[in-house]
Amino acid sequence: MTHYSMHILIITDAWTPQVNGVVRTIKNTQAQLEAMGHRVSVIGPDRFKTIPCPGYSEIRLSVGITRRLRALLDEHARSGVDCVHIATEGPLGWGARSWCMKRHIAFTTSCHTRFPEYIRLRVPIPLAWTYAWLRRFHSKATRTLVRSQSQKQDLEAYGFRHLVIWPGGVDIDLFKPRPKQAAFARPVAIYVGRVAAEKSIEEFLAAPFHGTKMVVGDGPSRAALEAKYPEAVFTGYQHGERLAQSVANADVFVFPSKTDTLGLVMLEAMAAGVPVAAYPVPGPIDVVEDGKTGALDQDLSKAMRRAIALDPEDCRAYAQQFSWAACSRHFLDCLQPLDLPAVTNGATDHR
Repeated sequence: MTHYSMHILIITDAWTPQVNGVVRTIKNTQAQLEAMGHRVSVIGPDRFKTIPCPGYSEIRLSVGITRRLRALLDEHARSGVDCVHIATEGPLGWGARSWCMKRHIAFTTSCHTRFPEYIRLRVPIPLAWTYAWLRRFHSKATRTLVRSQSQKQDLEAYGFRHLVIWPGGVDIDLFKPRPKQAAFARPVAIYVGRVAAEKSIEEFLAAPFHGTKMVVGDGPSRAALEAKYPEAVFTGYQHGERLAQSVANADVFVFPSKTDTLGLVMLEAMAAGVPVAAYPVPGPIDVVEDGKTGALDQDLSKAMRRAIALDPEDCRAYAQQFSWAACSRHFLDCLQPLDLPAVTNGATDHR
């Protein structure tokens, strides 16, 4: 019989086949923790009936979950769970939160995105309302893991407490400098991620740039952007070696989003020796060293021009600090073992 150091239960509304930073973070963390000898169980939407999220069909929302979710959680509890982590604020997240509270089970949560800002781009709901809803969700957690210092400060301003920073990781063996392929006119500027309104991709596509613009990813805005900017290269989703080669083949990685909490793709680009061009906003300001690993500017064209001139070796050296192993060890430190008293002062216990 296999002996596991700890049994960690993660509940998430973001899971495969979704392609985004939240899914990538959870999957890589799971793999690292299991390599350390822990058992990690994930309850995601793949176990339930789902419907497309209105306005964002790639995201599936679990429906009719109450009885099945309760049965799954009870089953894991009987098998012996050491830590419960609720990763998202969707239907499964709220259901797991209710289950934990009814059974007086301590749990941690994480806040991966600026969800209120995403909502406001689609529906004119005041930020104060959605942040109040978000604050209520996380208020009962022993700790809430956030992606960066700027996100922590923003949430504290909205009254969130017990926040600890859990930075992202990067696969430095996959994302690494590679020979440039002469497939496109140079210089090559690349964007990787969801093709959706909150990513501000049109600001990248509209910015003056003498070279090739490439968009790797898919989403609800792709068809309209592809029709409006036929000179840009749209590849759809890429994964693994193919994605790593596309990133390494670029001369500058463009991150136009103004609503992200971190942006793991920026670290992946740096690991490949590709400098980043972005706006000076939360997310980029947390991971880009302006003038060394990238360029931050309110003018995206200027940022791209400045970034291209930077040293790829500086980018690679910076990204090597963010291995998935280190990220996952920190995640483990932030969890709340059920057999230990809850710490609610926002500090991380290093056990």
